[in-house]
Amino acid sequence: MAKNALRSLAWMLATVFCLLAAPISQGADDSTEQAGAEPVKKVISNKRCMKCHGDEEDQIAKRPDGTEINIYVDKNVFDHSVHAKQLCVGCHNNISKLPHDEPLPKRIGCTECHQQKWAEQKNSPNPEYKRLGVVIQQIDSYMHSIHAQPNKLDGTKVNATCIDCHEAHNIGTLGSQQRAEHRLKNPEVCGRCHEKEKEAYLTSVHGKAVMEKKDAKAAVCSDCHTTHNIVSPKGDAMKLAITKNCGTCHTEEQKSYFSSYHGQVNRLGYTHTAKCFDCHGGHGVKKINDPASSVHLNNRLKTCNTCHKDATANFLGFHAHGNAHDFKKYPGIFITAKFMQALIIGVFLFFWTHVILWLHREYKDRQQGKGYLPDPARPETVYFRRFTAIWRLVHLLFAVSTMTLVLTGTTLLFSHTTWAQTVINLLGGPKVEAIIHRTAATTWLTVFLIHFVTATLNIWRNRKTFQWFGPTSMVPNMQDLRDVGHMFNWFIGRAPRPSFDRWSYWQKFDYWAPFWGAAIIGFSGLMLFFPTKTAMILPGWVFNIATIVHAEEALLATVFLFSVHFFNVHFRPDKFPMSTTIFTGAVPLEEFKHEHKLEYERLLAKGELDKYLVKPPTKGVVTGSRILAALLIFAGLSLLVLVLIGYLTMP
Repeated sequence: MAKNALRSLAWMLATVFCLLAAPISQGADDSTEQAGAEPVKKVISNKRCMKCHGDEEDQIAKRPDGTEINIYVDKNVFDHSVHAKQLCVGCHNNISKLPHDEPLPKRIGCTECHQQKWAEQKNSPNPEYKRLGVVIQQIDSYMHSIHAQPNKLDGTKVNATCIDCHEAHNIGTLGSQQRAEHRLKNPEVCGRCHEKEKEAYLTSVHGKAVMEKKDAKAAVCSDCHTTHNIVSPKGDAMKLAITKNCGTCHTEEQKSYFSSYHGQVNRLGYTHTAKCFDCHGGHGVKKINDPASSVHLNNRLKTCNTCHKDATANFLGFHAHGNAHDFKKYPGIFITAKFMQALIIGVFLFFWTHVILWLHREYKDRQQGKGYLPDPARPETVYFRRFTAIWRLVHLLFAVSTMTLVLTGTTLLFSHTTWAQTVINLLGGPKVEAIIHRTAATTWLTVFLIHFVTATLNIWRNRKTFQWFGPTSMVPNMQDLRDVGHMFNWFIGRAPRPSFDRWSYWQKFDYWAPFWGAAIIGFSGLMLFFPTKTAMILPGWVFNIATIVHAEEALLATVFLFSVHFFNVHFRPDKFPMSTTIFTGAVPLEEFKHEHKLEYERLLAKGELDKYLVKPPTKGVVTGSRILAALLIFAGLSLLVLVLIGYLTMP
């Protein structure tokens, strides 16, 4: 009996020993055996680890080198972290027995673990897969950050590991109290390495809100510098990221910033113009009414002088974040913006209606055999010289310089578009774009001034015979107003097509538009081109007005030229697909009689018609004119499409 009892006891002890030795699942009390025929693998349970590391009274241990380390892990905190289901030895994978050897490695392979799990669950329907995908993206960002680069003092280490920023045993889930608490600790965590930056941050409006008021909505380090893809703030990538991140909280201020030249260049991906932190400061940003703020009224000029060396006190009148929708705060900006909008709406309401009605009437007339219908089988042999060589050259210079101005100007105005970023890169950047834009503007204004001076001298020489409101004058008169009424009567079929002299009312409008444009676009452009010189005479708020006027008037001119003007000259049924008169200088006599019947009759009655009659342009001139016209029309329509895309997608 005794022998049997001893034998039974031995079997019981063996069974208990096997149970204790078997590996267990995650979080189990000890260990359990892996499924299948694989050999038994022992895994240390979290419960056994917590016997030492969960002791609140014995939190400090010493490493062999004498340094102290806190070995305490709050089980309640860990159980509510994202790693709650993970084994301790899953991260501390060099531990194979208890008690383990000292010291524990300081660097734990977070990236390796997450990448391994990602590979295991890749293409898995497990919802955990998507969350791991986000983590993998964060790891990729981290690996390209300055934190993952070797430390300059100790090349065997990186600048910062995951656990240098994250509490290894207290990584909360999104929306958890742990995550909120970690956010408030962000400045302290970053400040362990970046002490000077932390010191400045604690004096800032952001730092006081976070550290003193515990405001979790206030900006912390990671809000500006991003969380994982942190690179040197001296590089363009981080400068652009920080500027963009400011708009996360300061949305209205970012909108007004992006509407300025500084912001347009920044949104195109370049950083040589003023950014948020250039004016407001970086880590030590203060409220505007704080005497220590760089944008306080007493300090603002000094801040402006950082870039604008010769800026005067008048610069202080500039509204850096002037809002065109806020009448109470910015009445001048508001009124200017509304006036320009009303002008644009009024012009296009009239002229687009004019275009639609004209298209319909001329199409109907052609169906009925009316109007000018050239016979291809019997080409015209007599032409009327409409434009001299100097006029044609002036038009070409105006056309090319205008299109260049539109391309370079709208690239900034619509900097939010993909096409603008492509164009600015092709041009070589904003600095090159500025040179091209100003060169085109100088060409445009020079040609305009030469023409203006020449016209003035001609009027002076012929002052005894010149008729200001005569048939050859470009000055609008009452007949033009009557012609508008006659034209609309023709549009609706109540009267025949009116006859015109040398210049129709729409041609006069096309002529005087550059005068208006030169005055508005040119003068406002010069003010923006020479800000410090302008501020010596005018107050700073004129820059806000000039910016609105310059952009809106340029937009008006662009859309008008490439829609209304193109229709009047090239796209109406009598002219389609194009007119080459401005390039050849001559027009078939029959077409001239149809378009300018009164001038034809006047010259015929005075016996002066023969002075204007010329031979048809040569085949080479006609071909070259058609190619040139086609190129300019294609360029103009392309610009129109880009402008409309930019305008309709403005944020």
